[in-house]
Amino acid sequence: MIRILLVDDHTAFREPFAFMLNREPDLEVVGQVGTLEEARQFQGMVDIAMVDLGLPDGDGVRFVRELRTRNPRISVLVLTGSNEHLGTARSIQAGAAGVLHKSASIADIISAIRRVNAGEYLLTAAEILDLVGRLDQQSEQEREVRQRLARLTPREREVLQALADGLSDRQIGDRLSISVETVRTHMVKILSKLEVDSRLAALVFAVRYKAVTID
Repeated sequence: MIRILLVDDHTAFREPFAFMLNREPDLEVVGQVGTLEEARQFQGMVDIAMVDLGLPDGDGVRFVRELRTRNPRISVLVLTGSNEHLGTARSIQAGAAGVLHKSASIADIISAIRRVNAGEYLLTAAEILDLVGRLDQQSEQEREVRQRLARLTPREREVLQALADGLSDRQIGDRLSISVETVRTHMVKILSKLEVDSRLAALVFAVRYKAVTID
């Protein structure tokens, strides 16, 4: 009997899915939960964990890594409604045996469960290499972002945060006790260092990479 844990916060998906799996003579859903905290209670009781990446109390990819670290005997299949390749790549890197889209047929999912339980991987070598390449590209992009942000001086970061707070040049000057012309000089340097061509683009960049906070 293959013991299965379902980790998905969408009850309308999880419960019918569990019902279909339990109809198979060699499959048993021993737990179906909507949070990572609940899932941790089943770590020593299952053969396969089927994990959604988007969970209310944490990152599914990190949970995949946690499961595989604590109990390498458990195989992990990721269930996702997204077509975003980076999430797939990160899941495989974390130790998942495969990634299945929620639109897959129940027959295909059951087949994948049995294959993974038998020690197979769902991806070919070529597909794994492609995913590794995507991760390398992401790592390079993150390195470039860190380099751009590292160019900013503490004062320029203060100006950028004030911009994120919705302040005008005069209000930024008042906050930082500098002239409006100095504010504008800082902004020119910020655009140059971040390699963007407008204040809005600088703000979007800073928010995306958490260089500023927005209340």
